[in-house]
Amino acid sequence: METTMNFHTRKWVKPEDLNPNQSLFGGRLLQWIDEEAALYAIIQLDNPHVVTKFISEINFISAPKQGDIIEIGIMATAFGTTSLTMKCEVRNKLNRQSILTIDKLVFVNLDRDGNPVPHGKSAITYVKDRFPAM
Repeated sequence: METTMNFHTRKWVKPEDLNPNQSLFGGRLLQWIDEEAALYAIIQLDNPHVVTKFISEINFISAPKQGDIIEIGIMATAFGTTSLTMKCEVRNKLNRQSILTIDKLVFVNLDRDGNPVPHGKSAITYVKDRFPAM
């Protein structure tokens, strides 16, 4: 399994993302994480039909403020028959301060009718490796 977390998505904390305490609203951050994890699952399972099944304890460590640039890291930790388990870390892009961790996010692979279906994957793959070199 992958040993290092990849941080592909960056977000800029804007005024509309703030809570009454003038820090990033947790619900907005969870929305961004769920979207990033879904995209990661879609790419890994090579199927646009995936759903969030489970998110474990969410550990908020620090509160980003307006103007901060954050980055979201997702890493696969296990492949089940129909599922993909990942973990997540969010950190400040500029100073690397940890903002949030989630130990377990589980997504399920679905068929076109919305039923769980085996995905046949057992390891992380990269899009660049799925196509012949040009």
